[in-house]
Amino acid sequence: MSSYRFETNVPQKEYDAFVEASPMCNLLQSYSWASIKSNWGHLHTAMYRDDKIVGTALVLIKQLPLGFTMFYIPRGPILDYDDAELVERYFSELKKLGKKHRALFIKLDPGIEVGKYPSSDKERPRNGNEKYVAVLEKAGARFQGFSMKIEEAIQARFHSILDKPEDLLAAMPKKTKKLVKEADKRHLRIVSGRDELLDDFAAMVAMTESRKHVSLRSKEYFKQLIDTYKDDSIIMLAMCNPALIRKECLDRISALDEQLAALPENQKKKRFTLEEQKASATKDLGIIDEIIETVGSDEERPIAGVLSVKYGKCAEMLYAGMDERFRRFMPQYKTYLENFQWAFDKGCTEFSMGGVEGSLDDGLTHFKDNFAPEIHEFIGEFDLPVSRLLYKPSKIAYEKKRASLKES
Repeated sequence: MSSYRFETNVPQKEYDAFVEASPMCNLLQSYSWASIKSNWGHLHTAMYRDDKIVGTALVLIKQLPLGFTMFYIPRGPILDYDDAELVERYFSELKKLGKKHRALFIKLDPGIEVGKYPSSDKERPRNGNEKYVAVLEKAGARFQGFSMKIEEAIQARFHSILDKPEDLLAAMPKKTKKLVKEADKRHLRIVSGRDELLDDFAAMVAMTESRKHVSLRSKEYFKQLIDTYKDDSIIMLAMCNPALIRKECLDRISALDEQLAALPENQKKKRFTLEEQKASATKDLGIIDEIIETVGSDEERPIAGVLSVKYGKCAEMLYAGMDERFRRFMPQYKTYLENFQWAFDKGCTEFSMGGVEGSLDDGLTHFKDNFAPEIHEFIGEFDLPVSRLLYKPSKIAYEKKRASLKES
């Protein structure tokens, strides 16, 4: 007969080894994610069977008024949900732990995928993993439903994720390849780093916040991410050199003028082609002159950026920003592809671009579709009540505070 024990202070090496080897591996269940959520308390829990780890959960602890707490397990626990005994034992231990910390309830959203399909697939085929709703409910959890909107849960239930292709650029849609070529024509270059790029990246994110009227994160938060995940984190910036672009436009116009001046009068078709090319070059010159006037400088500058973290088999693009004044140059396309390649070169098999609305017809989904991802649909949130008496009123209070919890 197997012997079980439950621990709440698991060594990092042992904990991460189990999580990274699991098909449910997720950054939000990494040992170090507790350091990122520094305004929450935390416990690194694990269930051992015959002295071998068979399940883990990073438990985040939110302090509430009157000495109460709330537990949150993002994308966990990580265990074999086909093992009903293990699930029930783990949930029983979590409830005991919750009582010890005066938790009103435990919120969890396991990394169980119930579907994987292109956003264009109207059928949205499920894989049968909805059966685990009954498994979790038998263990005492209360299913919160298949939410469709990002705002309805702490973590988005639908994510755009790119599987590693044999040839990254070849796997991209025709439109994306064209836009990457356009970026190359504009001499956009991608620089990679961490601390030395923090100021510029934070400025890109601030521009996005201002444009979209949203609140994202501060430079200090970004620094915490890269300090925590070190070589498994990266900032990438798309750099634009307006002076170089302007000079190329002028050189092109000058060369076309010379060809036109030397062209015999009877070559009307060739003249028409050259004049069209000159008109295009003159238009490009007008665009870059307008940008230089708007930004007040022709010096090289960052115009878009991303921050990503790798953990286990997957990398996640956590934050992105862009200088809207350079939107015509479509810098995100080249930046994203370089970022994907970085992750795949580090051994990742998946790259997550983050959550999208369940309708799959919003602008964010359509933008991410330019990189040929599939939608991964997760099972959703569950509540595990600790105090039956206080669960309902605490649930009502939680719903009012959910938005602030997403940002904390």
